[in-house]
Amino acid sequence: MTTSPTRARRGARLRAALTGAVALLVAGTGAVLTAPAASAATVDTSAWYVLVNRQSGKALDVLSSSKDDGAQIIQYTRADAANQQFQFVSSGSGYYRLKSRSSGKVLDVWEWSTAAGAQIRQYTDANGDNQQFRLADSEGGRVRLVSKLSGKVVEVKDRSTANGALVVQGDDGNQYNQQWQLVKVGSGTTSPTTPPATTAPTTPTSWPTPRSSTKVSSTIKVSGTRDMGLVRYYGISSGDQGESQPPMFQLENGAVLKNVILGTGAGDGIHCLGTCTIENVWFEDVGEDAATFKGTAASQTMTINGGGARSASDKVFQHNGPGTFVIKNFQVADIGKLYRSCGNCSKQYARTVVVQNVTITAPAKSLVGINPNLGDKATLSGLTIVGDPSKKIAICDEYKGVTSGEPTKVSSGPSAACGYTPSAIVYR
Repeated sequence: MTTSPTRARRGARLRAALTGAVALLVAGTGAVLTAPAASAATVDTSAWYVLVNRQSGKALDVLSSSKDDGAQIIQYTRADAANQQFQFVSSGSGYYRLKSRSSGKVLDVWEWSTAAGAQIRQYTDANGDNQQFRLADSEGGRVRLVSKLSGKVVEVKDRSTANGALVVQGDDGNQYNQQWQLVKVGSGTTSPTTPPATTAPTTPTSWPTPRSSTKVSSTIKVSGTRDMGLVRYYGISSGDQGESQPPMFQLENGAVLKNVILGTGAGDGIHCLGTCTIENVWFEDVGEDAATFKGTAASQTMTINGGGARSASDKVFQHNGPGTFVIKNFQVADIGKLYRSCGNCSKQYARTVVVQNVTITAPAKSLVGINPNLGDKATLSGLTIVGDPSKKIAICDEYKGVTSGEPTKVSSGPSAACGYTPSAIVYR
């Protein structure tokens, strides 16, 4: 049958009228749908968002407002409650952690699974690959949350529209149950849970809960990057102050060790044989030392970024080789010294230490010990000292370093070698 020009024009006018009517209806009744939203390109890391699922219209939700590690993530009728609000914390390179406003914990692909159907839960922020998500744009300003670990996306299980349906990861099909509208509900009031590399004083954060514990019988050698998934390793030694204890981990030149807890009996902690990075590593019960820099070249750097140490009757960090030792975004409690440049190594070097954004909770004897007669330099900033109202903890001690015998303490306080000012320290 042939359609006449008159009928075609009449049909076009009818379709236009219907389209306009639908648009007016949505404008009049769809206030939630037109709430401020974000896309992958415009996410505001200072704001809090409610994530509304396209399939169900329900919000991402921490079950029962739990503050526990491992609490399930579900969908529930949107109420804009704190357990439905999340902040995007940048991990760099376009990845974010989603931090719950009610618990301070972040979304986590449970048990580091790469399988479809693995649950999304909340866990203490370790900045692990299983806690990082990339935002991929979908229709209508919505996004998909792509796991850095698995490449899968966050979705509502079985395309459910029911309250309490689990949130899991699945293969990316850009389906409606995988699409989320990011609705801004307010400005952020807290900083990211992993401290940024700044000189601003920090305050102690809670220690992470290990996912499991593993007894170690011999040194674990690390090359490249190793993410340990916040497992506690313990028991390589008796946990005393013996000088001949083996290290728990040995890092080759260029190695990166991330997200691990060293428990009781950690031996001589971590040995770094060259340039290395120790990121978000926690020393629960320091034995002889937490970590030792055994580099071989002045160009090498050992970096401690994040984490903490406690119960060190002597040193936390020992610097034996040449090069630079950086300690930042770290916390210690109940220690002897934070850092010591070797005072009597048989071969000595000029060493550099940088201490930045570190919290020290008393008791402690001193923070830094260096040997200016050998060319050592220290720079300290962003220090917070807790529980030392009499200011007895020494900030920077200077020694006369030797190659045999015992070093002699020369002075204490700011100097040309000990670079800091009183304003670098906050007492609480």
